[in-house]
Amino acid sequence: MKFAKEIRVGNIIMVDGKPFIVLRSDVNGSSRTGFTYKWKMKNLLTNAPLENVFRGDDKFDIVVLDKKPVTFSYFADPLYVFMDEEYNQYEVEAENLGDAINYLEDGMTCEVVFYDGKPISVELPTTVVREVTYTEPAVKGDTSGKVLKPAKISTGFEIPVPLFVDIGDKIEIDTRTGEYKSRSK
Repeated sequence: MKFAKEIRVGNIIMVDGKPFIVLRSDVNGSSRTGFTYKWKMKNLLTNAPLENVFRGDDKFDIVVLDKKPVTFSYFADPLYVFMDEEYNQYEVEAENLGDAINYLEDGMTCEVVFYDGKPISVELPTTVVREVTYTEPAVKGDTSGKVLKPAKISTGFEIPVPLFVDIGDKIEIDTRTGEYKSRSK
């Protein structure tokens, strides 16, 4: 068990018997009056958000989640099916994938996250390379500042890209932020 003052953003803790990931932590108070910790959290099983305030001496169980490398196999509405190297299949509900749905392609390698032996979500690589399937041509003379235009990638997801990106270009995307990083060869 850890005290609230030892919990950091990204830690997974048990609150009322449910696993939550700490997304944001704000500290208030002083050493004389004691510190309070306001956390923005997300339930790992239901994706429900929760904001709560805790005292620095409140104790929490830290949860360590299991992860396993897998490849994306197919979509069976509403489940996404992943397979490991021993051909075991793991089904993850679409609502638990979050933004990962925007980047999934057949045969893509990623990691399934388990809680109590049940697959609850998927972690993608930090960057992926996708092909631009549609984007408008650049407007001549529109070059002031950092100008972006929308581009559709091979999965159907749309992201803002610089003006010089054309249809057929392969681009590198940061999966954590959904932002364009660079052109890829």
